[in-house]
Amino acid sequence: MFESVSSGGADSGSPGSDFDELLSVMNLERLDDNTFIGVHPSKNPIRTFGGQMMAQAFVAAGRSLDKPLPPSALSAHFIAGGDPTADLEFHVVRLRDERRFANRRVDVMQQGQLLTTALVSFLSGGSGLEHGVVQPPPDDPQMLPPIDELLRGYEDVVPHFANALRPIEWRYTNDPAWVMRDKGERLTHNRVWMKARGTMPDDQVLHGAALVYSSDTTVLDSIITTHGLSWGYDRIFAVTTNHSVWFHRPFRFDDWVFYSTTSPVAANSRGLGTGHFFDGSGQPLATVVQEGIVKYFPGRPTASG
Repeated sequence: MFESVSSGGADSGSPGSDFDELLSVMNLERLDDNTFIGVHPSKNPIRTFGGQMMAQAFVAAGRSLDKPLPPSALSAHFIAGGDPTADLEFHVVRLRDERRFANRRVDVMQQGQLLTTALVSFLSGGSGLEHGVVQPPPDDPQMLPPIDELLRGYEDVVPHFANALRPIEWRYTNDPAWVMRDKGERLTHNRVWMKARGTMPDDQVLHGAALVYSSDTTVLDSIITTHGLSWGYDRIFAVTTNHSVWFHRPFRFDDWVFYSTTSPVAANSRGLGTGHFFDGSGQPLATVVQEGIVKYFPGRPTASG
């Protein structure tokens, strides 16, 4: 558990090295048909980043398939925080294997303790009915400032973001939480363009894992920005309890995708964040729902606030 949630950060090294490091982290060591070992990157928060664990669990599930199948959903429940100084074990349980269907459970273990359980399903559905909310993405991402420009001057306010691994390119279409808070404003949504900071292999498992990794970023931000708050400025305790992703269409995560998130409800010290990934034409690619424990302690700013 930790007292802030990362929403991306400036890379203190080169973007290429962070991107290469993410690919290396997702390249799990296979011990046997159902057991994989995953490492941590060189830059970590106090506890293992949940997006990393989910992405690695997704890769473990995908590598256990006897034949390639498109992913349909991932649902993860976080039970305990991980130690970034120790490797992670991914134990795959094969729940179902059919011609067009596959289901896996992946238990993430560390030193004998269960950290996370993820259910991952795969489905080759074929053609059928199609509809979806189309959201024409605003702005050209190339015309928007990169995340390091938005962090300039705020390094001491949100140091965990400023010093975080940044393998994903970020281009906000709105002010991020710390800028919004500095202006004394509120925001009921967060919208950001994303893409990998390098060319990814032609491997849909890795593209899906990169989306899963990135989905655990701004999805809870709208809970606090709705109230005019920000990480760093305000004393906020936040920890994710569960996270789900539904995949709708194939995609490449080294192309620009648009992530739009909101919070429909916060109550009883818990908040729900929902989000949709869209391609450049506004077609929905994936839907995300995350629940987290979110506690705010007014009048008690952090040391950096």
